[in-house]
Amino acid sequence: MNITYFGHSCFQVEISGAKILFDPFIKPNPLARNIDIQTIHPDYILISHGHADHVADVPEIAKNSNAKLIAIWEVVSWFEKQGIQNGHPMNLGGSFKTDFGKITMTQALHSSSMPDGSYGGNPAGFVIHSEKSTFYYAGDTALFGDMSLIAKQFKPEFAFLPIGDNFTMDFTSALEAAKLLQVKKVIGMHYDTFDAIRIDQDEAVNYFKTNGVELVLLKIGETRILNA
Repeated sequence: MNITYFGHSCFQVEISGAKILFDPFIKPNPLARNIDIQTIHPDYILISHGHADHVADVPEIAKNSNAKLIAIWEVVSWFEKQGIQNGHPMNLGGSFKTDFGKITMTQALHSSSMPDGSYGGNPAGFVIHSEKSTFYYAGDTALFGDMSLIAKQFKPEFAFLPIGDNFTMDFTSALEAAKLLQVKKVIGMHYDTFDAIRIDQDEAVNYFKTNGVELVLLKIGETRILNA
């Protein structure tokens, strides 16, 4: 499985022949200025919620790639009004079968509005199932106890978790999330993009390590082959 980091909470995961792009916020992110979004051609774009730092590049990438946009109902409906027609709406607890496996939408504890201030539905996370692996993308969220149910029902092998604090949980809470999820590998996201979410990366990595969990912090533009 190849994982490419495009900054903030944006990753592309290549699994079972499909390219899945999460929460594209690239062009407005100065830390990702070396990323050319014209080269990004996913098969699916998954959106966790409507905030601008998670949807900014959806229109351009979706139109260039004709990727299927998957998000909660209100987000898909908003993008339909922007001319993005290849969408599939979901809601919390539902699953959608794909050519690579299945996507399940989970809850997230956050807020959601669209860039124009309109209602963005509930924030969400995703569990991605394939023959190769099952993993959890949390989206923007606080720690919540029902992550243990995600572990029980889906048994993810690793998780993408926010660690930047202020708008989401910090890395200490993310470790508790990893324990609830019963994963030993976490890919960190939603950190360092803004002053309010800057972290000490070495401190975060060492904190996880001393507690028996690996925290992976990719460099922007880096692609890594991940063995869960």
